[in-house]
Amino acid sequence: MGHLTLDQLLDILRDCAGEDESVDLTGDVLHTSFLDLGYDSLAMLQATGRIERNLGVALPDDVVAEAETPYQLLAVVNATRPAQAAA
Repeated sequence: MGHLTLDQLLDILRDCAGEDESVDLTGDVLHTSFLDLGYDSLAMLQATGRIERNLGVALPDDVVAEAETPYQLLAVVNATRPAQAAA
């Protein structure tokens, strides 16, 4: 996994915190806030940890607080280079 897509992000969110039945994640959710999608800060911490492990990246500590929408989180994650293994 080298580049995170919206579908992959939504799968990670579902795995970490489930899915609010009142929210349609199949619609245009790219610019919808995570809170409106039913994901609180704990869910985002869990999802961010999973993203870091899956992609082998170290995300800035404040990424969860600053990324309020899937679009913003994807931009940060996909701009982050994988951690280099120590030689």
